Amino acid sequence: MVKGFRDVAEEGGTAVTGGQTVVNPWIIIGGVATVVCQPIEFIMTDSTVVGYVLVLTKPLGTQVAVNAHQWLDNPERWNKVKMVISREEVELAYQEAMFNMATLNRTAAGLMHTFNAHAVTDITGFGILGRSQNLVKQQRNEVSFVIHNLPIIAKMAAVSKASGRFGLFKEPRLKPLGNY
Repeated sequence: MVKGFRDVAEEGGTAVTGGQTVVNPWIIIGGVATVVCQPIEFIMTDSTVVGYVLVLTKPLGTQVAVNAHQWLDNPERWNKVKMVISREEVELAYQEAMFNMATLNRTAAGLMHTFNAHAVTDITGFGILGRSQNLVKQQRNEVSFVIHNLPIIAKMAAVSKASGRFGLFKEPRLKPLGNY
């Protein structure tokens, strides 16, 4: 694990320079990368241009896939979702989520500069609709987003709905947009 962590750090253009040990029942590893950039290199959240496309660099549903995998051994949780997904499908979704989390965003970052991206955001616990709403609010000019389709890890929309926990497409005060 340490060698793999170091290899990925090097691939990302940084080095592992410190560390600490934390007692935990699970095997985990993590880190923080720091870089110095010139202001011209930053792509901020406030410069979206009407007519441009919002691109997701990874599919949605990572948190759902990780939790669904944990629920395989939790009958109370598993019973809520087992009608919409099989154990094998959970394993596949979990493997895809792990692969996506272990994949650097370096290529996406490079393409953003190559194609002169105007604004960026991440998709975290706020979900796609919450982040889109935040992105719209931060713009210098008035814009709106129309969502035509979304890449989602297989079956994670159904798990989200069946579990009643994630609201993958719902946000307070928002309605789903477009088809997904």
